[in-house]
Amino acid sequence: MSKLNILVLCTGNSARSQIAEALLRKHGGDRFNVYSAGTDPKGMNPYTVRTMNEIGIDVGAQRSKHLNEYLGTLGVKYLITVCGHADENCPVWPGPHERLFWPFEDPAACNGSDDEKLEKFRLIRNQIEARVKAWLAEQK
Repeated sequence: MSKLNILVLCTGNSARSQIAEALLRKHGGDRFNVYSAGTDPKGMNPYTVRTMNEIGIDVGAQRSKHLNEYLGTLGVKYLITVCGHADENCPVWPGPHERLFWPFEDPAACNGSDDEKLEKFRLIRNQIEARVKAWLAEQK
């Protein structure tokens, strides 16, 4: 049986969608090919890398991508938006698919000390992981 494609979108493709991509790969990679992109990519946020490394996931090979890299070339079963801006600004995706909206606060918008930023990224990472696990359990 071939794997189904999942595309996770947010605005910057620097934090939430990158985290979701990595966690979907970790927990559902035997069932899905997982990709992420942004409507306005900003590059990988270093706090994303740090907080994912804390749980043993290396996202160093992932890069920030524009959704146009996949639009019209990647057929997806699930299109998951993780922020309101991307949900509102994503073009109509071709082909049959299920569109899911999983809104999460943007950890990159946190202003504060290094420790406060890390804590915000950890919080969002943990929220995304809980949502990913719950969704995957529903897919069985």
